[in-house]
Amino acid sequence: MSLGPTESLSIEGAEATIHLEAPSFEGRRTAAVGGWRCAQAMAGATLLNQIAADLERRGYGAVLGPMDGDTWRNYRLVTESDGSPPFLMEPQSGPEDLTAFRVAGFAPISEYVSSRLDLNDLSAFGMEDSAEPGVRLRLWNGEGAEALIDKIYAVSMKAFARNAFFRPIDRAEFDALYAPIFAKLDPRFVVLAEERHDLVGFLFGYPNLAEGAKPETAVVKTYASVKRGVGRRMADLFHRRARDMGFRHAIHALMRADNRSRESSDLYGARIFRRYALMGRRL
Repeated sequence: MSLGPTESLSIEGAEATIHLEAPSFEGRRTAAVGGWRCAQAMAGATLLNQIAADLERRGYGAVLGPMDGDTWRNYRLVTESDGSPPFLMEPQSGPEDLTAFRVAGFAPISEYVSSRLDLNDLSAFGMEDSAEPGVRLRLWNGEGAEALIDKIYAVSMKAFARNAFFRPIDRAEFDALYAPIFAKLDPRFVVLAEERHDLVGFLFGYPNLAEGAKPETAVVKTYASVKRGVGRRMADLFHRRARDMGFRHAIHALMRADNRSRESSDLYGARIFRRYALMGRRL
């Protein structure tokens, strides 16, 4: 699926790309503000107000941002931080962004968190085997990437369909987004869950190279499963594998603030260090 038509707008101190076919908010015709750059909060608010007024005249009922078209791409901004440096592949926002969106009448409509876990203090929580006994976990051996992407695509379409603002994409677009990432993945940080010969879950992680050549933190970036309890088992294997490799911490990245992965992260003893939001405004 194409992202659809876009329009670029700018004023002194702010610029944006408007995606005119964004995922719907509350069943309304919705656009999204992507390509966001804001050097001055009031300039950003002025631009957002201009965008909202124009969209309302054209029959739109809502506008989201920042979002580069949909949730497969960059979206959300930082709303709260402990001041720690950004981790590799973490979405970042400028110091004026949140103020600009708030002044323009936007409010959080979906919230997310990242938390940090001390791998030397793992609780017994993850050792509970609550998944179906026929599911086997393994680390990817680095072989058969094309066939594996096929299976990951199928699991993603099913598992992520429950997420807010999900929009299905076709296999070609999925390839365009993820094939370059797969080419760089270290198999030691990819956990696969299989039932017989079927993939029922996957977890992608990576070392936080933003810390330098010898990082102490491993990042759990994405995981999905179609079997209850599998996510917990994959996270547990990732934690213990990372600890055995000499990592001191794990980051649970970009979790929905109200979903099961966030609850599991809390039970592991992880502590939130950053909060994010997708902002929205009804028109």
